[in-house]
Amino acid sequence: MIRAVVFSVLLAGPALAQDGSADALAPFAAYAHTLAALAGWAVLTTVLAALSTCGKPQIRTESGHPARDYSDPFYRRTRAHLNAVESTGPFIAAAVAAILIGAPPFWVNLLASVFLVARIGMAIVHIGTENQPARSALFAVGLFCVIGLAGMALVGAVTA
Repeated sequence: MIRAVVFSVLLAGPALAQDGSADALAPFAAYAHTLAALAGWAVLTTVLAALSTCGKPQIRTESGHPARDYSDPFYRRTRAHLNAVESTGPFIAAAVAAILIGAPPFWVNLLASVFLVARIGMAIVHIGTENQPARSALFAVGLFCVIGLAGMALVGAVTA
């Protein structure tokens, strides 16, 4: 069933929607906030990638990477980007799985939106300060959102 929905949306959905004969994207309208959060996440990680290349590290390791030094703004920008990259797969997988399994849209939208806001806050704290407790708290919020999304997808899959 899920595979049929995915194939119809990916292959036929856009064509059907353009000629007005069917609105193949209608099942996903309830998840608009989640889809917006996924798009926002793409923008945030792209911005962090660009910021991670600005400037030079104060000290480099033998491998050429910036030395671990949170007082170095370049190192903090690089870590913010790498941390976002590490979170990308789990967030996308959990959000898409929750959507495809038909988890409650309110909770999927809420968790995806809170994830994005927490990660924006984390990027700001990570780049602008050396405040480890705030960074960890915001990371934990995002982590719990991903676990919630994945949990809803798992429950939906088991009970389907």
